[in-house]
Amino acid sequence: MKLVFHLVAAAVFVLAAGIATQAQSNPLVGTWKLNLEKSKYDPGPAPKSLTRTVVADGDGVKYTFAGVAADGAAISYGFAVKFDGKDNPITGTGPYGSDSISAVKTDANHYVATVKKGGKALGVSKVSVSSDGKTTTVDASGTNAAGAKTHDIQVWEKQ
Repeated sequence: MKLVFHLVAAAVFVLAAGIATQAQSNPLVGTWKLNLEKSKYDPGPAPKSLTRTVVADGDGVKYTFAGVAADGAAISYGFAVKFDGKDNPITGTGPYGSDSISAVKTDANHYVATVKKGGKALGVSKVSVSSDGKTTTVDASGTNAAGAKTHDIQVWEKQ
């Protein structure tokens, strides 16, 4: 009986280690700073600063954003996603005033995320992580709170 317990415990440990390694090897994981000089906000304005922290969270990741908006207001929001296309709540006020996000992984370094408010899509972001893992580019299009169309290119650098 002890041998069976040890074999089961070892199998669970190996499985858990594999899942943790898979999540930690996600190229999105890390602390990223928005490079304002390389980014473009149309119609703007761009934030004064923005940092995102991405941590492994089971078979997905958890994002936390912090920074300063163009008007000096604090930016603070976060969410967890599993890349399964299902809606996940956003804590704080997300992009475009959104309250939920869904995401899918299209390949090892590419993702597509949709932000929504009350179930209605407000914006779509195409996320690309460079092959060296040092830069992430987000091509985001949507409709802001004033109803204007937006198209932002955000360039994030791993810290």
